[in-house]
Amino acid sequence: MDYTLKVALAQISPVWLDKTATLKKVEQSIIDAAKEGAELVVFGEALVPGYPFWLALTGGAQWNTQLNKELHAIYVCNAISIENGELNAICKLAKIHKIAIYLGIIERPLDRGGHSIYASLVYINANGEIKSVHRKLQPTYDERLTWSPGDGNGLQVHPLKAFTVGGLNCWENWMPLPRTALYGQGENLHVAVWPGSDHNTKDITRFIARESRSFVISVSALMTKTDFPKNTPFYEEIIKDAPTTLANGGSCIAGPDGEWIIEPVLNKEGLLVATLDFNRVLEERQNFDPVGHYSRPDVTQLIVNKERQTTVKIS
Repeated sequence: MDYTLKVALAQISPVWLDKTATLKKVEQSIIDAAKEGAELVVFGEALVPGYPFWLALTGGAQWNTQLNKELHAIYVCNAISIENGELNAICKLAKIHKIAIYLGIIERPLDRGGHSIYASLVYINANGEIKSVHRKLQPTYDERLTWSPGDGNGLQVHPLKAFTVGGLNCWENWMPLPRTALYGQGENLHVAVWPGSDHNTKDITRFIARESRSFVISVSALMTKTDFPKNTPFYEEIIKDAPTTLANGGSCIAGPDGEWIIEPVLNKEGLLVATLDFNRVLEERQNFDPVGHYSRPDVTQLIVNKERQTTVKIS
């Protein structure tokens, strides 16, 4: 068996609040990654159609304002309904180029009525099949004003050559139990997706790698003040207090010893490519394995509910 895996980190900006145009950028990045020989390409959290930056910039916690309502409605309309085939073109590219994909989207799922949205991490295998959709368990702070909390259905891992890959969204990566849920299923290549910025990625990427003795890929998006489309409703209110850089990237890779393979890359749009050697996982697990020889399941165990939650069950 070939123990190496070539991975690509797609550090790109969205076409903010425009899912069609952003998906076109995603498609081009997949094609470019395939040209580099990548077998896995990863995109940042909520890349399609972008992160809800307006919440922090315009007093998003204010109750019942027209600004919040109108921007939220646009956001929902530009979220992805997987059941309606809106990722079919992405799946087709995965199959054509034999490349697996982790893609951060805002999901508008029909199994929850089709009106609420979730920050979801979608895994598409090299046959073009959607194998898991992980809805972020706990939106962070002001995200809760627009994103709904997810469930455990997406806490899944997937075979990828010699590796077993799993992923979490943003601050979920700070949650010990979801991490453990993936470790316990054999994860040895962890994907952490972020809306952007090295203040998120510079510490935890190496920490998770060292804790799990796994490769860890952190992928972030980019966003600057000039990336807000001028035809966005309430544009002037949004940019009034916006910093020049809202998301500076910080995509990176750490090895199973917690050392950098690619240090955080800032303010650069494009692909970062590296080849990972599975043997490094086996070497580092010799002295520590958090769910194997260095665990005590007779003392502590984790129970995971992987049922997809829905308000209505029709029998």
